[in-house]
Amino acid sequence: MVDIFYPLQWIADKLTYEVFGIAPDTRLASSVNFVIYDVMKIFVLLAVMIFVISYIRTYITPEKTRRVLGGKKGLKYHLLASLIGTVTPFCSCSSVPIFIGFVEAGVPLGVTFSFLITSPLVNEAAVAALWATIGLKATLIYVVSGTLLGVFGGYLIGLLNMEKYVADFVYKIKVGDQAKRPEELSIKERATIAYESAKEIVGKVWIYVIIGVTLGGIFHGYAPEGILAKYAGKDNPLAVPIAVLIGVPLYSNVMAMIPVIESLIGKGLPIGTALAFLMAVNAISLPEIIILKKVLKNELIGVFVLIVTVSIIFTGYLFNIIM
Repeated sequence: MVDIFYPLQWIADKLTYEVFGIAPDTRLASSVNFVIYDVMKIFVLLAVMIFVISYIRTYITPEKTRRVLGGKKGLKYHLLASLIGTVTPFCSCSSVPIFIGFVEAGVPLGVTFSFLITSPLVNEAAVAALWATIGLKATLIYVVSGTLLGVFGGYLIGLLNMEKYVADFVYKIKVGDQAKRPEELSIKERATIAYESAKEIVGKVWIYVIIGVTLGGIFHGYAPEGILAKYAGKDNPLAVPIAVLIGVPLYSNVMAMIPVIESLIGKGLPIGTALAFLMAVNAISLPEIIILKKVLKNELIGVFVLIVTVSIIFTGYLFNIIM
């Protein structure tokens, strides 16, 4: 698979090892490299996704948006959003720019959460790696669980009608006035509108991206793997909730976590407990929450974290019973 972000990784490597002179294979190098790479990647995704969605939106009137998207709140649309999430190989923080674009474009809030929950959990590369690591049966259960988690998590949030807890600036950008009707705009005018939209959103969230990713980078480089095996062993009935609580402050992508999961399972950690930890790291990371805080109000973030946390804990226990 071609890594479209390879140039960013090359820059991160150059800065970490040559410009800053940090020795490879150290915790500091791992943290610094992680932060540089992810900050660049998220900013690129944020700017590009908002620009593209804003450009497309210049062809669509608010009335058409409401007509096409307004009633799409059934389970099938949540399933569609979750399935889209399974083919977008982004970590939790990288999924946030697309989430913002969906909300800004008028997609129902619950449907956007279905995407946000599933996207960091499941992708084709992770499926292949998990299959090789934990076997086909466990991988299939993981994929189905991750998809359903997005479907029902987003559906519950949709039922709660929490649109008022989205930051006002997102909706203001969505309904921004245009002096001309959509069909009268030139390509240059559409590009200018899209550029201004992207600049405004990036300008409002950039500091949260840097803070969130920096925290994630610290945990990525320095979090001791042994703490999970010590406190969430198979003899502890509260092992799954403990694994989830340990996983929340961390930040990584599912591919990077699979070797860790393999190691934990090899040390005797039950598969369900290990996969609950994997889900927590990828679906409700602290850096993701920090970035979302600029876009969502505390009440909605709390509901999101509660629903996903309870669902992951249930899934972990179910895994341990089945496997």
